[in-house]
Amino acid sequence: MAFAPAKINLFLHVGAPGADGYHPLCSLMVFADIGDRVSVHEADALALRVQGPFAAGLPGQDADNLVLRAARALMARARGPQPPLALSLDKRLPVAAGLGGGSSDAGAALRLVREALGLSLDDRELEAIAAELGADGAACLWGRPVVAQGRGERLSPAPGLPAIEAVLVNPGVSVSTPQTYRAFDAAGRFGDIAAPPMPEAFESVEELAGWLRGTTNDLQAPAVTLAPQIGDVLETLADEPEALLARMSGSGATCFALCGSDIEAETLAERLEAMRPAWWVKRCRLGGPWDPAV
Repeated sequence: MAFAPAKINLFLHVGAPGADGYHPLCSLMVFADIGDRVSVHEADALALRVQGPFAAGLPGQDADNLVLRAARALMARARGPQPPLALSLDKRLPVAAGLGGGSSDAGAALRLVREALGLSLDDRELEAIAAELGADGAACLWGRPVVAQGRGERLSPAPGLPAIEAVLVNPGVSVSTPQTYRAFDAAGRFGDIAAPPMPEAFESVEELAGWLRGTTNDLQAPAVTLAPQIGDVLETLADEPEALLARMSGSGATCFALCGSDIEAETLAERLEAMRPAWWVKRCRLGGPWDPAV
């Protein structure tokens, strides 16, 4: 079994699209100790079974499923014939939620299939495949805190981070990444994609939250125009005393609140669950990489 953690963009600065239509970006990415699980077993042909609370939102055998695309791309680069295998995905993260779920699932599949088949591909070859699968692919392969630039494929180590207690909240809506980018382009307010000056390490989550207030998620405003429920989540979190910082992750719709301690995060999560029972609320710790047994 391989763990596929949720990805969180602590900040996300997005520039104007280039001639190829792609947007350059700069983002500090961390990973949560909650996520999906991918497993592998023998089979007559390559196949994927999807289960879990959010299985209905995913294509199973569809060619667009990133887990299958990752497995096919890996096996195509392997030397010699490979025995068929089947993959199972326990989908515990919301779909189209700004959590990099598909990319993280694909990264878990790449690691798992390489190990299961004893393939000789090295880490760089694996990273190249992951990067081809999407902007979050390279970062999500290993689930380590990183600063991502370019299209997301240029990775550098993140500053040292304290224990980050957090609460994730999704209002139960899916947001289309292409639609969010179209709204972003229409607004024409492109971000500065130069990496902001960062300390070598943040000594506390309070220091980290204070520094993050000088950054943004440039996709947050256009996403709110498409799904006003995101704005409702952000306003609710901002009013809660435990939230040091409230922000949307990725292209939405999941938002996060950074908290000063595990007790404060637990208190906030319990209050939100009581206030808004229809929302998906998860208390978690951010950082990474996480043990596969999580």
